[in-house]
Amino acid sequence: MANQFGRLRSRLLTPSMNETKLSTRGFHVKSPEARDRLETVGETFLTGYAYAAAASSAADAEVRLETVPAEFRGFAYEGAAMGMAVRDGLPIGGNRHVEDFLRGEASKHAYMAYVGVGWAMARVPRFRWSRLYIADPLLRWLVLDGYGFHQAYFRTDRYVHGQYQDPGFSWPGAERSPYDNRVVDQGIGRAIWFVGGTDVERITALLDAFPEERHADLYAGAALAATYAGGVGKAELQLFLERAGKHRRWVAQGSAFAATARVEAGLANAHTALATEVLCGITPEQAAIVCREARPGPREGKDTPAYELWRGRIAERVTAGAEG
Repeated sequence: MANQFGRLRSRLLTPSMNETKLSTRGFHVKSPEARDRLETVGETFLTGYAYAAAASSAADAEVRLETVPAEFRGFAYEGAAMGMAVRDGLPIGGNRHVEDFLRGEASKHAYMAYVGVGWAMARVPRFRWSRLYIADPLLRWLVLDGYGFHQAYFRTDRYVHGQYQDPGFSWPGAERSPYDNRVVDQGIGRAIWFVGGTDVERITALLDAFPEERHADLYAGAALAATYAGGVGKAELQLFLERAGKHRRWVAQGSAFAATARVEAGLANAHTALATEVLCGITPEQAAIVCREARPGPREGKDTPAYELWRGRIAERVTAGAEG
């Protein structure tokens, strides 16, 4: 378990729980129930972060993470991955915390873990990004999703209401690619589910205010949050799908991603099934199979990023169900 130094490190590194309050963030409150759900998600994320910051080892963190209720456990693992990545970015203490973390129970939460590394990327100085563990050539793109979510969640006026997009954004040491910002937009769309307080009318108005060429990625991100975080019923999911219009295929893809993350972690629930039924036209288990079978091979992705090939294949295979 955490020693005295670990507890001190946790207190120094972990943000205040007050940062997760919708009133602090200035996010829309649809209802007390929606507010409580979104705030619980945020609090659970920071709880996972604190466990990782205090832990003497990845196994130590796992023991505590596994006590989190299943409904929210994925968010705790996401937060813990951020905590491990922040520790990797520090000038002392080594840089294998995320790597060790993903060898254990966190391997079941790989989607969420890579997103958590993206949160850390937004907090770690850019010159130390090279210390962050992003080994998986496909899931590494989720780091940019996590980065986009963080920016929209904490810098909402600029990234959501101001629709800011960094024209010079790129991975350190890599040639700038327009695709980088597309994945960041997917994270921004996911954050807008929180900014809009799960209110579909408010969320789609925020999404539609962005330039048209950004809508597909934004809607995909929001659909992922609609499926994984929830906070809505069948009628609201149907309205969200209707409002997506020509971007329904990307809504289906984002929902399938979220379902796969929950299925692979053993955390699928009644809402996961409802969301995939409405947004994908299939079950969570079927969505997971689609995502697994659609994964590109190691030789693919030379002209188009393998991650985009993967997303496109998923969208193509589940769109018929979503429109049926």
